[in-house]
Amino acid sequence: MPVSSAHGIVGELVEHGLLERMPDRSYRVGVRLWEMGSRTPGVLGLREIAFPHLQAVQAVVRQHTQLAVRSDLDVLVIERLSARDAVVNGSMVGGRIPLQHSSSGLVLLAAAEKDLVPRIVKRGLDPQTDAGISTEKELREAVLRARRLGHAVTEGFLYPGTRGIAVPIRGSQNVVVGALGVVVANDGNSPADYVLLLRRAAASISEALLRSYLPPDHPGARPGGAYRALVNSSDRSMAYLEHHDGV
Repeated sequence: MPVSSAHGIVGELVEHGLLERMPDRSYRVGVRLWEMGSRTPGVLGLREIAFPHLQAVQAVVRQHTQLAVRSDLDVLVIERLSARDAVVNGSMVGGRIPLQHSSSGLVLLAAAEKDLVPRIVKRGLDPQTDAGISTEKELREAVLRARRLGHAVTEGFLYPGTRGIAVPIRGSQNVVVGALGVVVANDGNSPADYVLLLRRAAASISEALLRSYLPPDHPGARPGGAYRALVNSSDRSMAYLEHHDGV
């Protein structure tokens, strides 16, 4: 694209608030784009609805608690809570991790279409540590194990001293829409307590998702259902939002 054309497009994006020009003449995402994204159903709705449940999990584990969705062959982290003295965790909100490197990725793979494993192998497994998945056989076994158990544990896949533990989050018709996980010390202790905690939280998120998208005349609908995909608040607040458009 010619420089003049690119400059013109960037100028229009700035004019509409989708980009912001910085003092050093660089650009960053604009407030208007963030505002539009924050009102978009789907991933951001999942994040808002799941957030109180992430807080409850983090209050117990006091390490890292994160929410992720699948983006093609990667895990996309859409929320993360961390303690200051927590173990090493290389993920960040908005960051991507190859599916085969994380516990969240394995539970998402367990629910994905069958041709995904060959595509991952074709791209390259690229294990980050000696503990990581290095062959197609290991990957298939890990996916089958996650499918059978309903959770995944990755010990030392990204950093020797940490392990990831994750469970799926299901939406309508039992479809897996995301993964809830923790990153904790790789200390050899049983992950059973973490798995139970995550399963309970994931079940609560799934219930909240279903109630959020029920039509207003459904017996299980809650006040303010039109807004629950964007903000998770009290029933009284939802009833208020239902009758006010200034949100």
